[in-house]
Amino acid sequence: MRSIVKSVAVSGVVLFVTFAGGTVAQAQPSAAASGNASTVARTSDGRAVNTQAAIAAVEAYWTPARMAAAVDLDLKDSAGTGSAAVPQGKPGSVAPALPSKGMASLNQSVTVGKVYVTTPGGTGQCSASALNSGKRRLVITAGHCVHAGAGGGWYSNFIFVPGFRQGNEPVGRFVAWTLTSRTAWINNSNSDEDMAIAVMNNGGIYGAKVVDTVGGMGLRWNWGYSVAVTILGYPAAGGFPGDVQYFCQGTTWNGHSQQVRAWCNMTQGSSGGPWLQEYNDQTGLGYTNSVVSHRHGDPAQMDGPYFDNDIKSLFDYAEGLSPA
Repeated sequence: MRSIVKSVAVSGVVLFVTFAGGTVAQAQPSAAASGNASTVARTSDGRAVNTQAAIAAVEAYWTPARMAAAVDLDLKDSAGTGSAAVPQGKPGSVAPALPSKGMASLNQSVTVGKVYVTTPGGTGQCSASALNSGKRRLVITAGHCVHAGAGGGWYSNFIFVPGFRQGNEPVGRFVAWTLTSRTAWINNSNSDEDMAIAVMNNGGIYGAKVVDTVGGMGLRWNWGYSVAVTILGYPAAGGFPGDVQYFCQGTTWNGHSQQVRAWCNMTQGSSGGPWLQEYNDQTGLGYTNSVVSHRHGDPAQMDGPYFDNDIKSLFDYAEGLSPA
């Protein structure tokens, strides 16, 4: 096991939404055919987050006091419900991207940040990272950071704060427009599919797209169960502060079912943080190969979903929902 240290390196409907680039119309792909599902992001009082007023309401909701009081969403302890580990399909990649706005490097990856959501029981927090795509609006996290799983519903007031550190928000905030996850997570709490991608409104200090502002991690799928990774996140339980980015490094293996496992003692709050191949501590970028999902009995290990064709399907689905 490697010790944790602080990072010093750096539905069939048409919606009309106003972004910085103008008004766009977006048709929603079929979820039934893809194994994916989505919802329009909403405020806690049920308003769709598709106007500047709704975006401002979500930002205003997240006061420092509410952020500090947010509960660390569980690292779910699950045996998994999928089939045995059989890597399938051809390996594929999406390259990472540097920010186009010239954001200076910080003492951690600014591409990674904190997620805050309103849950039926109160408020919750997770980790996430911006994800590169052609439309440059995506943020990747765990499924249980956007939806409660079987018998539950979608969370509201989803906000992403990249580069968060000890109360500082160096590049501002981004509010979700659409949330997506796998139907296997939503219907069955299948931890093999504990993955989610949010499509973000313009925001941050430039009023721009999230990837243009902070850069975007790359994505890899079907790369096998044994790869070297750097895991980033904001653990907030068991003595961790919750407001500082930490990392683990090591080589993954098949823990159980269609999941990868790694030595890492990060706790609740790190859920949704990226597992990165070829992480570059000068740029804060790498290739996302899983996300923090849950742990079992050993507090020094954690599991994440194996990224196969399902994550590529979710990526394409979210990108298809994203405005230009």
